[in-house]
Amino acid sequence: MHLPPRVLTVAGSDSGGGAGIQADLKTMLALGTHGMSVLTAVTAQNSLGVQGAWELPAEAVRAQFRSVVDDIGVQAVKTGMLSSAALVETVAELLAGVRAPVVVDPVGVSKHGDALLAPTALDAVRGALLPTATVATPNLDEVAQLTGVRVEKEADMRRAAAAILEFGPRWALIKGGHLAAGHGECAVDLLTDGTEEHWLRAPRHDNRHTHGTGCTLASALAAQLAKGDTVPQAAAAAKEYVTGALAAGFRLGAGIGPVDHGWRWRGAH
Repeated sequence: MHLPPRVLTVAGSDSGGGAGIQADLKTMLALGTHGMSVLTAVTAQNSLGVQGAWELPAEAVRAQFRSVVDDIGVQAVKTGMLSSAALVETVAELLAGVRAPVVVDPVGVSKHGDALLAPTALDAVRGALLPTATVATPNLDEVAQLTGVRVEKEADMRRAAAAILEFGPRWALIKGGHLAAGHGECAVDLLTDGTEEHWLRAPRHDNRHTHGTGCTLASALAAQLAKGDTVPQAAAAAKEYVTGALAAGFRLGAGIGPVDHGWRWRGAH
C-alpha cells in the first residue's frame, strides 16, 4: 500500500477557501502528499477582506499538534497565521521537538491589508519561531515588519535575506512578487543560506486574482521537502507550481479571487 508523505500545516482558516488552512491542504493534495492541520484561528473572510478573526486557545493548538504528530507523524511542517505572542511561543516550543523540516511563513498582513499578527508578537517571531525554521518565506512587507529592511530593487533582496538569516532560520526565501513591475518582466525570489544563492525567476502574469499566493508557495515547499527534495529543489518546484496557480487564478466574489490550486488537473482535462 502506497503511503503518501505526510505534511502538517499550523495556520488559520480562510472561510473563502483561497488562503490559510484551505489553500495549504489543497496544495498538499495537488502535490501528492497527505495534508493534516492544526487550526490556530478562525476567520470570517471572503474576496473583499477579513471581516473577523477569532484566535484559538494555546491549549487547543497544542492538543491538535500532539494528536497528529504523536500518532501519525510528519515529514514536514508549515506554519502560517499565528496571531499572538502566546500562539507563536506555543508553536515554536512544539516545533523544537520535531525532526522534520519546517517552513515558516511569517504571515503579517493579508492580501487586502488586514493585520494578521499582533505587533506584540513580532519579538516572539524573531526570537522563538524563526530559529526553528528550515526555510523562512517572508514577502517584502514581512521583511520590513521583521527587520526594518525595505526592498526597493532586486539588489536589496540580498540585504533582506541576510537580515532574516540573523534570526536563525537555515534558509531564507525572500519573495519579490511585491517589487514594482517596472523592476522587470519576471517575478523574482531569492533563496539563500548565506553561502549558496539561488535566484528563482518566473514570468509575471497580468492577473489580479492572487489570493493565497504566500500560503500556497510555503505549502508547496513543505510538500516537496516531505517528498525528499533538497531545499533548492523544493523551492524551484514550489515556484513552478505557484506560478501556474497564479496564471490560472480566477474571479470569485466581488474582490480578489484565489490562485487555482487545481490548475494542473484542470489543464489535463
